[in-house]
Amino acid sequence: MKLGYTIIYVENVIETVEFYKIALGLKVKFIHESQTYGEMDTGETTLAFASETLAATSTLDIMPNRLGEKLKGFEIAFVTDNVEKSFAYAVKKGAQKVCDPVKKPWGQMVGYLTDPNGVLIELCSPLEDGS
Repeated sequence: MKLGYTIIYVENVIETVEFYKIALGLKVKFIHESQTYGEMDTGETTLAFASETLAATSTLDIMPNRLGEKLKGFEIAFVTDNVEKSFAYAVKKGAQKVCDPVKKPWGQMVGYLTDPNGVLIELCSPLEDGS
C-alpha cells in the first residue's frame, strides 16, 4: 500500500486551489466541473481539496477547518530550498504566520503558516540526508 491522496475538506475549493497556486507555487492538476473537488500537483502524492458540502452528501461528519480557531491535529509539509523566502512570499500572498522559520536542533529550517481555511502548513528545508 502507498499513500495516494491527502484530501482536505474546505468551504471553497476554487479559492483554496487558487491560494495554493499563488502563495506556494503549486500547479493545479484537476478541478471537477462541479467545483467541489480539486487536485494540486505535488509530486508522487496528490494534495486534494473537497468541499464541505461534498462531505455532507457522503454522510461524513467532519470538523471543519476555520481560520482563527484552534489548529487541527495535522499539517501539510512542503520542502523547499529557501524556507525564509518561500515563507515571506506565502505571507505576502495571504498565508497567516503561525511561527517564523527557525533552525531545528537536527539542522532543518522550519516555519509554520495557515492557509485561508486555517489548515496548518509547514515549510521546511530538506533534511541533511536529502529527504
